[in-house]
Amino acid sequence: MPQGLVEFGWTFVFQIVNTIIIFLVLKRFLFKPATEFMENRTKGIENALEEADMKNKEAEDLKGQYQEKLANIKEERNEIIREATKRAEERSNEIIKAAEVEAQKIKEKGQQEVERERHKAVNELKDQISTLAIMAASKVVQEELNQQTHEKMIEEFIKEVGEAQWQN
Repeated sequence: MPQGLVEFGWTFVFQIVNTIIIFLVLKRFLFKPATEFMENRTKGIENALEEADMKNKEAEDLKGQYQEKLANIKEERNEIIREATKRAEERSNEIIKAAEVEAQKIKEKGQQEVERERHKAVNELKDQISTLAIMAASKVVQEELNQQTHEKMIEEFIKEVGEAQWQN
């Protein structure tokens, strides 16, 4: 008796049983592995995201550390430059002081040389005066002197010696 599209009979029962069996087989061999695969994939993606976040945080920390080190390096560089400038100024001052000391030595040496030359000139003058005195004495001895000639020769001698002394 056909009543509609679905007939209730053994065929219908076998179809229901086959559908249930196919459902159970599919559930066991398809849905369960697919669900496990999807859950594992979801967990893997979540883990990867968490790991990426951790890596980003580590990278940010490293970036902060590197920026801090960079700032420290800049400070160290500035300190090194200040130290080098200070040492250069100190060295410059040392060189200037050494040059001043050397100039003072040269000046003192020059003054000593001038003093020696002056003494030498005075000694030469004394030698010349001695020579003149001896020459005058020999003239006096060679000539017969009267009082007037004697006084005239002494005045000339004093005049010559006086002029030589005052020239120095």
